[in-house]
Amino acid sequence: MFGVIDLPTYLAGLVLIVLLPGPNSLYVLSVAARRGTRAGYTAAAGVWCGDTVLMTLSAAGVASLLQANAVLFGIVKYAGAGYLTWLAFGMLRAAWTMWRSRKERAAMAPAPAEEAAEERPYRRAFVVSLFNPKAILFFVAFFVQFVSESNPVMGFLTLGVLAQLASVLYLSALIFGGSRLAAAFRRRRALSAGATSAAGVLFLGFAVKLSLASV
Repeated sequence: MFGVIDLPTYLAGLVLIVLLPGPNSLYVLSVAARRGTRAGYTAAAGVWCGDTVLMTLSAAGVASLLQANAVLFGIVKYAGAGYLTWLAFGMLRAAWTMWRSRKERAAMAPAPAEEAAEERPYRRAFVVSLFNPKAILFFVAFFVQFVSESNPVMGFLTLGVLAQLASVLYLSALIFGGSRLAAAFRRRRALSAGATSAAGVLFLGFAVKLSLASV
């Protein structure tokens, strides 16, 4: 049906994979919590565009190429691990700066919109999505298994639409939940520093996980 093999199994796996914490969802939540709903959706748009690129590459056969070429897959995963590590240290440096300036008046801090513009959440989320270990393994090892050979175009389109719909619903929930924390983070820089530190540590964990991944 619609070029898809065993749709119920795909949907069950999709729900589990979407709900599993990863750098995409963590980054969107972090942006929404620190900067508000608008910046959160800006980051989410980067995630959706990055996932679309991965789906397109999977449909074009790049997923099969990565499965067959261990060297190429190694290059991709170590490049991704390096980028996630760079982001992690950036978050830890930002947390240290916030901790040192936690006693400054909130009026001296940059406005959320200004901070979001400086961080460029769309571009950062887009790159994070491209190197997201969960997404890479999903599209390389899981996604393609449910495409029917009789109608691969419709199969990839159907699976892609379902994956994006699940992502929109999940990230929207995170954005609205995180935006409720934005005001508290702006008032309490120590709390914001602690949350940013935790995000940095988790990103280091994602980098290690990606570097150890195998197809």
